[in-house]
Amino acid sequence: MTNSNYAELGQLYEMYKDQGFEILAFPCNQFGGQEPGTNEEIVQFVCTRFKAKYPIFDKVDVNGEDAAPLYKFLKSSKAGPFGDNIKWNFAKFLVDQQGRVAERYAPTTYPLSIQKDIKKLLGSS
Repeated sequence: MTNSNYAELGQLYEMYKDQGFEILAFPCNQFGGQEPGTNEEIVQFVCTRFKAKYPIFDKVDVNGEDAAPLYKFLKSSKAGPFGDNIKWNFAKFLVDQQGRVAERYAPTTYPLSIQKDIKKLLGSS
């Protein structure tokens, strides 16, 4: 999932960044040790291998008592098909310009498949 998600996120960013679309990436190591590197190593990997031009923040917890406040808000705004918890890396939230969670997508939802939702929020067709 890493290759396809990072590649497609980069494509989405390039397509819609000039219309006000932003991607914020928050690595998490709560899922099978998938993000064991330091924050600097993760940024280096994503920016070098996938040419990411959007912000990659420091690692956060997305589940449990130590979940980042942002993820507590996102999850409480839109539950997933199996409840509030994030099930794996690359869970995605689409947030409108007023800060409301418009949609939540499973880790297996490929970024390019949500283009119609992005266009709708941006007011383009």
